[in-house]
Amino acid sequence: MTSRPDTSIVIVTWNGLAYLDACLSAVAAQQGVDAETILVDNGSTDGTADYVRGRFPSVRIVALQENRGFAGGNNAGVREARGRFVALLNNDTVPDPVWLRALRAGIDEEARYALTTSRIVYMHDPAVIDSAGDGLLRWGGAFKRYHGSPASAADVSGEVFGVCGAACLLPKALFDELGGFDEEFFASHEDVDLSYRARLLGYRCRYVADAIVRHHGSGTLGRASASAVFHGQRNLEWVYFKNTPALILLRTLPGHMLYIAAAAIHFARIGRGGPFVRAKLAALAGLPGMLRKRMAVQRSRRVGSTAIWPLLDRSWLSTKLREKRFDASVIKAARCL
Repeated sequence: MTSRPDTSIVIVTWNGLAYLDACLSAVAAQQGVDAETILVDNGSTDGTADYVRGRFPSVRIVALQENRGFAGGNNAGVREARGRFVALLNNDTVPDPVWLRALRAGIDEEARYALTTSRIVYMHDPAVIDSAGDGLLRWGGAFKRYHGSPASAADVSGEVFGVCGAACLLPKALFDELGGFDEEFFASHEDVDLSYRARLLGYRCRYVADAIVRHHGSGTLGRASASAVFHGQRNLEWVYFKNTPALILLRTLPGHMLYIAAAAIHFARIGRGGPFVRAKLAALAGLPGMLRKRMAVQRSRRVGSTAIWPLLDRSWLSTKLREKRFDASVIKAARCL
């Protein structure tokens, strides 16, 4: 390929060979958009690179020597991207043939809609939503919109706080302007952080209901693991203190502390109290560095508290309880198989 493609699709994988046939075949079948595909191999040991070279010779491979996480892997892939836009896609997904075209059509740079995000449904049951974009709570937590709801509940496209990094699109120039993902996050909440920083620059995000992606849902099961609890609970603190404008920070800090207390009770009840405590200690240890980053973020922002406050969801308790109940039911069902 010599001409510059419109879009570069970046897929990060780590020992995910079992998923790649379905994912890359679906990517190759995309209609209506000139795109290249870049696979970032995060130091896999399952023969991913050799297999893809033989099975999908048109896919460009960025082979890393170590696992740099979702954040570092995507940054490496986007650096190699030649498209005007970059689409980020999880390796355990299967997008519909018009997925990329729908995301691309959702971009409206004149109206500041520079980021688009997908309707992600479960592979085993496409009638159930995994994510319809990301939301952010006033008290500092993030959530997946319509998580566990019928797919029909998310039929309408519209503005959302941010993208779900599992399947989204944005201009490469914007990704570069933002400095990409914060690699200290490694995995979890890096998409929330990126979206927040884009919001502070005045950009908007659109959920595109027609951009449908099926997802294996391993992330849901993984959210109960010790590693997922650690990264999620550490990184949500970094998102909150790094990006929240000062007036909102002062207004929500007491509620944020209550949110942490409620989370502590929840994770203690499910046997993850240890990773939760380690996460908060790690967040505290990394806070000086995040506060230095905060200075740069707040210094460069173009909008203030009045633009951000209406975007934050106030129904923290009902939102998180609904999310946790659904995840618990999925995990219980998996254990019974």
